[in-house]
Amino acid sequence: PPIADDEKGHDLDLFCVPRHYESDLDKVIIPHGLIMDRTERLARDIIQDMGGHHIVALCVLKGGYKFFADLLDYIKVLNHNSDKSVPLTVDFIRVKSYCNDKSTNSVRVIGGDELSTLSGKDIVETGRTMQTLLSLLSECNPKMVKVVSLLVKRTPRSSGYRPDYIGFEVPDAFLVGYALDYNEYFRDLSHICILNDQAKEKYKV
Repeated sequence: PPIADDEKGHDLDLFCVPRHYESDLDKVIIPHGLIMDRTERLARDIIQDMGGHHIVALCVLKGGYKFFADLLDYIKVLNHNSDKSVPLTVDFIRVKSYCNDKSTNSVRVIGGDELSTLSGKDIVETGRTMQTLLSLLSECNPKMVKVVSLLVKRTPRSSGYRPDYIGFEVPDAFLVGYALDYNEYFRDLSHICILNDQAKEKYKV
């Protein structure tokens, strides 16, 4: 579901926010409970669409790890309670494309040494910088590639690429929390929040 550009969000004092971050955030834009409910629905959609195929779930680190873990937990519950359970294996890759709050326009892919094992299997991914990774995966000749992303940003800088499964469509603001970082800070924040300008300077490298 889209979150409007003029979304007012929620006051920080309505939620449990680590005290050391209180002065760094404008507002909570997606509370943790809403993230979890939406993730559960995405898991259900994925299981329905994948049929009986072996799924290789590939996590894009670091920003995707929390969403990936919660999504897999929901998929496992559905898998355990279904008449048509599917084999599920996991791999990890790291993609780095940001410095401070700016995309560097260059993508570094680290890890995933065993991507050749993905050949002929279905893949569910989570992450933000997909096109470079998708071209890398295509060299492994997977049977099918499906991408799930918790967030898709409305931005004029977009290449137009859209994942197969989307949690939320969000405004073009710098978001942190739920494992999304600003120079490695804010990964320990449960909610997804908008970072204020003072914090961008405070944590700048």
